[in-house]
Amino acid sequence: MYSIVEMKGLKDRYRCGYCGNGWGKVSYGMWSHAMTVQDYQDLIDRGWRRSGKYVYKPVMNKTCCPQYTIRCHALDFQPSKTHKKILKKVKKFLSKGEMPVGQCDGGCDGVFKEIRGLLEPLTSSLQRTVAIAAGISQSFFSGEPMDSAFEAGGGVPPVDPVKMQQSQVERPLIPSSPEGDGDAKPASSETSREEAASSPAVKSPRLAPKPGVGADPSRPPCRKAKDLRKERRLQKEQQRRQDGGTLTSPNPTPLNPASSQPKTVEEFIADSLPDDAVHRLEVRLVPVSFEDPDFLASYEQSAALYARYQMAVHGDSPFECDESQFKRFLCDSPLEAETSPDGPDVGYGSFHQQYWLDGRIVAVGVIDILPSCVSSVYLYYHPDFASLSLGSYSALREISFTRQLQKQSPKLSYYYLGFYIHSCPKMRYKGQYTPSDLLCPETYVWMPIERCIPRLETSAYARLNEDAQAGDARALKDLGRTLVLHRRTVMPYAAYARKRKGPSDEREVEQYASLVGQTCAERILLYRA
Repeated sequence: MYSIVEMKGLKDRYRCGYCGNGWGKVSYGMWSHAMTVQDYQDLIDRGWRRSGKYVYKPVMNKTCCPQYTIRCHALDFQPSKTHKKILKKVKKFLSKGEMPVGQCDGGCDGVFKEIRGLLEPLTSSLQRTVAIAAGISQSFFSGEPMDSAFEAGGGVPPVDPVKMQQSQVERPLIPSSPEGDGDAKPASSETSREEAASSPAVKSPRLAPKPGVGADPSRPPCRKAKDLRKERRLQKEQQRRQDGGTLTSPNPTPLNPASSQPKTVEEFIADSLPDDAVHRLEVRLVPVSFEDPDFLASYEQSAALYARYQMAVHGDSPFECDESQFKRFLCDSPLEAETSPDGPDVGYGSFHQQYWLDGRIVAVGVIDILPSCVSSVYLYYHPDFASLSLGSYSALREISFTRQLQKQSPKLSYYYLGFYIHSCPKMRYKGQYTPSDLLCPETYVWMPIERCIPRLETSAYARLNEDAQAGDARALKDLGRTLVLHRRTVMPYAAYARKRKGPSDEREVEQYASLVGQTCAERILLYRA
């Protein structure tokens, strides 16, 4: 099995979907007619990414928003406080049907516009129109034709303002400042102080209260809620240490190691719902293949959800997100489905991870399962559920899925989140999935992200490898061994060059081989007309 690619060359001076620069993007691209999962794994480890069958690599030192490949160590991942809130938020919605009030997680606004800018010249000469306003989709629970099983679920119940207010008090979505403030005092104390200050009998000047005491010394100083929580945690930790066998405990008891371990993302996801839960969520993995019955059965519903998402979230016109665009962007994959004795049971290739809520698809995560990783391609969801932070929720589910696959295939241990763009604040959220690495654009060595941030704060483009003497271990060394496909015959470039008649194409082939590296150049077939 061979990978077959056709070089499309340099694409520059096109619009950036991240910073809005109309002439700032620069990248190399090639069309992949077929691709093995190992070849694609090696390509993304050199900074390449795919959009449909188009594979592209940003020119890092020239493009306006340098895009660094990022991967998360899935086995060592621990959900942050924000991630835990998202998982609990989804569980609360499933249990009680309460839809939180807030915005979806950002970060993907420029992704689709970026990819469209790459794909448009390859498939159409029509001039695209820019959507200036997003149409507001009809309510998910309106009277339009829907799956009967979902309608029977009851949809989202009306929000009770009192319950919502209580819910926000119990667990606010956005941290707020404490009710008390060092400068805010009871009205009675302020009145007494003002009256005392204005009395003729008072000769001394008005004195400011001592810091932290306020007008009423009998009241404790106001403290921030986070400081109180920190103090309680320290007290509990001290108590646990005492109970673990110190001399200060009259009845020392051994500390249970399991109880001190942080809760994993799997434990949050696996938390059982009550029997009377309002909603039921099921996640299904479907291979991207028109020969697969499950994929075919859900194709129309999935395409309709994609169109609704693109129009509501990205402001696309119906023409820009019709069924043909959906198929080209998210269903046409160059990856050949493969199985391996030491691979995962589901095999390798491209998949749709569908989120079914009460019998209807509400979100789809497009992923590639590769020899060393699960690579996230795209996510689209129903706009009515934006406040559930489905972007972050699906990433957490995909990290958990990666850990599950690793038990079957030991070397599959990473979760790739696409590109990290430090110069675009909305794209920095990917760095919150720790521990994670960024790919050095010069040596193609992985570097811990915390060591890269100081360099990226100084310059949008940076060599991340701290070893100044290090080079590209897979740099092109022998152009003659590059494989080409010419007239249905596979041959090394050295043999092809001897047979070729007409102007030399050595410069173009050398550029291609330098971008993919020596290893890939000797395995991937470069199509030559």
